[in-house]
This record gives sequence, C-alpha cells and structure tokens, in this order.
Amino acid sequence: GILEKIRLYLIKKLLPHLEDRRKYHQEFASSTSFHGVHNIVQTQSKTRKVLWLLVVAGCLAIVIWQICSRFIYYFSWPTTTTVVVQYVENVKFPAVTFCNLNRFQAHAVSNLKIIFLIWNIVSGVLQKFAMENKYSQELNDFLLGNQNFSIKEFTRKNGFYLNSSTLLECEFFGKPCYPQDFEHVFTEYGNCFTFNYNDLPARRVSLSGRGLHLLFDVQQEQFTDEPALGYTDAGVTFVIHSPKELPRFDGLGLLTPVGMHAQVSIRQLKSIIQEYPWGECKPDIKLQYHKIYSINGCLQECKARYIQDWCGCLPFILPGNGTECDLLKFYNCVYPAVYDIEIKGLCTVGTHNSTCPAPCEETDYPTTITYSSFGGEKAMKYFSAKLKKSPEYVRQNLVRIDIKYHDLSYKITQQQKALTISELLADVGGQLGLFCGASMITIIELLEYIFTNFCWMCIFLLLKAPEMPQWNNPSQSQPTHKEKKKRIQEC
Repeated sequence: GILEKIRLYLIKKLLPHLEDRRKYHQEFASSTSFHGVHNIVQTQSKTRKVLWLLVVAGCLAIVIWQICSRFIYYFSWPTTTTVVVQYVENVKFPAVTFCNLNRFQAHAVSNLKIIFLIWNIVSGVLQKFAMENKYSQELNDFLLGNQNFSIKEFTRKNGFYLNSSTLLECEFFGKPCYPQDFEHVFTEYGNCFTFNYNDLPARRVSLSGRGLHLLFDVQQEQFTDEPALGYTDAGVTFVIHSPKELPRFDGLGLLTPVGMHAQVSIRQLKSIIQEYPWGECKPDIKLQYHKIYSINGCLQECKARYIQDWCGCLPFILPGNGTECDLLKFYNCVYPAVYDIEIKGLCTVGTHNSTCPAPCEETDYPTTITYSSFGGEKAMKYFSAKLKKSPEYVRQNLVRIDIKYHDLSYKITQQQKALTISELLADVGGQLGLFCGASMITIIELLEYIFTNFCWMCIFLLLKAPEMPQWNNPSQSQPTHKEKKKRIQEC
C-alpha cells in the first residue's frame, strides 16, 4: 500500500544506516567550532574525558546563566539619562503670559461678589475652586434673573486690559514693543496677554543679559479684589512657556507685587523621554486643537470632550468648536461634571496607559528671580512727573519686570535605552566567545546538527507506526464464483 511505499523510500533514501549515523556524530564532535567538544571525543584517557566534560559543562552553565541574566536585564527596559549643555550663537525667546491679580473693574458692576463667584465656577474647569454653600441661594437668584448674561464678554470688556495706560514701557532686545504685540487669552485669572504668541523667527536673543523689559501700571483704583473670597494681592503674575503651548498658572506662575522690580533669569531645558516600555510617552499621540502635544493641552481637550458629551455644550475657556455653555449650564452641569471627572479619574496623566501620557519631548524654562524695591527718590519724581501721579501712586501701582537669558545655551536632558538590541547581541556573542569559543557560525552548525537529528527521529517514528488498513474496492473484496467453489471443495 501507500504506507509501505513510504517506508521503502524512507529506508532507501533518507534514513542512513546506523554506522553512518554514528560516523556523522563522530565527525560533528571532531570538527565543530564549539571549543572543547572535540577534546572530549578524541582523547583516549578517561580522566581527561571527564575533566574536559566538566570544563565544557561548567562553561556552558556559565554561558546560559550570563545570557539569561542579560535577557532579564533587557526586558526590564532599563534607561539612562544624559545631560548635554549646548552653546549657540542665538536662542529662541519663549512666550510670556501676563495677568493682573485684580480680575475685574470695581465700577463695572454693583455686586462684585457675584461676578467673582461666577468666574470661580467658569475657571474651575482649569483649576478647582471650593464653592461655599452660603452663597448658593444668592447665586441661584442672580443666574435665574440674568439668563442672557455672558461672563465671557463681561470679562473681556471689564477685566484687565492691556493698552498704553497699563503698559507704560515695553522693550524687546533693544527695540520697542507695543500692546498689539500681545495676544489675548483666557486663564483662571481672567484676561491675560501673551508676548511672542506666534513665535516669530526674528524674536531671537543673540546676547545674554538682554531680553524683555516691561513696566506695568495695575491701576488699583479701577480694579478691585474680593478679600472675602481670598483675593488679597495686588500685582502682576506671569508664566514663561513654549510659544506653541498654552500658559499654565496652576502652581507655575511667578508673582511680582506692586512697587517691586523683578529680574528674571531663564534657561532653556529640553527633555526627551523614551517611548513605552522604556519610558512613558506615546510618540503617535496627537492633539486636535494644539500644534504640539503637552499634558496641559491634552487635559483641556479631554475635559472638553467629556463636558460636551454630558452637557451638550462647551466652556469657552476650553478648546473646541462646540456650542458655548451659558451660565445655567455652567452652574448646573459643567461645574459638577468637572468634579466627577476628577473623582472618577477620567482624565489621568503621567503613565503610558493614562489619558494624557508624558510628552516625548518638551521644553521648560527654569527661572531664577530676584526682587528689589522699584524706584529711588529721583525715579519717583521722574515717574510722578511723567504720569502726572503722586509718588504714593507709583509705589502702589507700578511693576517692573525684566526677563533675560542667563547665557546663550540650552540644556538637553535625554532619556536613553541602557541596553539596545545591538548591545544585547554583542553581550551574548561576547559571553559565547569567552567561555565556549562559539560564534554565529557555531550556532548555525548546532542548528544544522539538531535539525538533522530531529528529521532522523521523525523518520524513525514513522517507520515504527502501525500499518495502515488497506482499503480495497467492493469488486475486489467480494469472493468470486471460482473461489467459492474451491472453498466448498476444500470443506
């Protein structure tokens, strides 16, 4: 049958005789480049055979242990961090966002407390504020009676503004700058203004010690705080950030009080983080409404998606193109939704499996800030005459801020793989060569030897398999008339 033909073919063509197989094993042991094996086979002394066998087995055990340890180390995804300081002829100047600590003008509305409460609800999307229950009834009455009131337009018109009366001096790298060089942006401080928002190529600093020089007039008589709600300071707060990122004041803003001169020295720090599993970043993640990926921008887009799904509207302080939320929606839906997002952890940050993982590359601006009292006696007289204000007004309203680079260099902090694939292969090859004298050719020889023996084993098992039943056609299986007659005669 078919199985018998296969048996004959395997015996004649593929399965060598026992003597040939023994000769093959002997030749392999004598000629392999795996050092030490031929010494075991060729030596005649039993003592030397045992010694060489122990040596080869010991070296092989050490090699296996070393290779396993290198693979375990590699799959722990180790990293190293390198710090490089790069000096350049010129460096890009960052964006700087300025806000007045006094959010609203006192004369704009009779009940300023309600406006502050409303703004707390609105800005709570960016930074959580605790709302006291004692104001809830008063707030409800105002919202029901002023359903068409727009806190966005009210803040834009009656909040901090930047013009020639509030920005008294502006100079960038020896050239004058003007209020129109600043871009308006909403933050938790209301109206804020960003310098170098568009990251113009011309705005580069080529000499350390020169940068942005500003003189603000906060105009305290026109703006007011609500001490009962925690607003007790007067001055200018600002944050230094990348021109392509949104300003983030939560814990990062710098403060200059009135009557003070702040000198800010900045450095540029670039951080490069490895992708998972070595690091925590995802290089393929993109944001819909931001040019570059950042944790702050990702958080804002995440909150915007959830709030738009739950409330059917979008807060104007968050990025997106949805319908703007009115005050009732802010109070009844948006404000509770923000707390729900925080409690349930719907917008998480940091790790690779979080909603907003760490960026693969980001630029920070570490700062060193020093203060001095603004203006001596002659300066007081000069500004009093220039502004036609009293020296007391100058001390209570003027803020000077100087921002400059410490030097023309930037620091790169780069997270790198501690062990790459090529280094892993080099380690494995070094261990094999040191203890066994093996190489890639040796590995191929071993694979060939193992494959050959495997084929012989398969053939041997096939030859030992039980015979297949022979299936004949019906005409052959039925006895003929002559055969029946013969059987009868034999009986």
